[in-house]
Amino acid sequence: MACDLTKEFDGRAVVRDLDLAIEDGAIVGLIGPSGCGKTTTVRLLAGLLSPSAGTASVFGRSATELSGAERAEIGYLPQTPALFPDLSVRENLSFHASMYGLPLRRKRHLRRLLDWVELTDDRRKRVRDISGGMQRRLALAATLVHGPRLLFLDEPTAGIDPILRDKFWQEFRTMSASGRTLVITTQYVGEASYCDLVGLLSDGELLMFDTPDNLRRAAFDGEVIDVTLRRPPSDTEIERLAALPFVIGSIERERHDVLRIVVSDADAALELISSALEEVGLDVVEAAEHQVDYDEAFVRVVERHRGASTAGGDGVADGATDGAVAGRREER
Repeated sequence: MACDLTKEFDGRAVVRDLDLAIEDGAIVGLIGPSGCGKTTTVRLLAGLLSPSAGTASVFGRSATELSGAERAEIGYLPQTPALFPDLSVRENLSFHASMYGLPLRRKRHLRRLLDWVELTDDRRKRVRDISGGMQRRLALAATLVHGPRLLFLDEPTAGIDPILRDKFWQEFRTMSASGRTLVITTQYVGEASYCDLVGLLSDGELLMFDTPDNLRRAAFDGEVIDVTLRRPPSDTEIERLAALPFVIGSIERERHDVLRIVVSDADAALELISSALEEVGLDVVEAAEHQVDYDEAFVRVVERHRGASTAGGDGVADGATDGAVAGRREER
């Protein structure tokens, strides 16, 4: 879907050398810091911007050279809703339906969409008189009104309450199960768990394109266990722990008597940890796997990338893939 995709504005690269391949029916989440290039990436993939270098393709064609019929198979939700302030909520939705040639007998279809975004009771209000969050929900309904098979949604849940966000993601999963493909940017890092694949961008570069579980694993380049000890360990004892065969990464002091240890397999390490630490002269009070959340993973991977870039490294986080999951075929 994208190969060496690059976009520059005024000589500055906003997206650099991005490689991306997406299966039909997948949900791909794009996450990253503000200004990292998520919106530009989506606009390139949707054919709304021409690349400075590289290619973006949809349905086997250049994204900027799609026919009208092919474009009708795409739904695009921008960050700024394309709505008419003097028309009512329902009139706006009906207008979008007309643009895609939906038959006039569409009342039930429009009602279902308004029910889904919880705007049925407000359907007669003018758009200028409803809140920004309600406008966002209406814009999402308008994006879906023609049943596109490929969706580019730029922060569809921004400003939406948690209950409604969950409702939207349930519908996105239903769409995916029916074979539709969704590319979704989000400011809520935790929403990565709803996606099949996650693309993590920073400073215009794609640091990872992998499963949500592997994103969490990439935070420490392995699995993590927290060990509470009966007494604080010395630096020498920590060095001896680091030499254990199942320890593959750093050992961090979370508290004076708590260590965070990176291991290759948390379940296997937990079976060995007590006896291994006894040999070092340490008594274990408690040991448990540390469940890395997506916010923590996001921060650690981005900070490591920026640190490597500052130090003159290659800028790619350890444990990240090089742009696409091996074995996945390019969409269409």
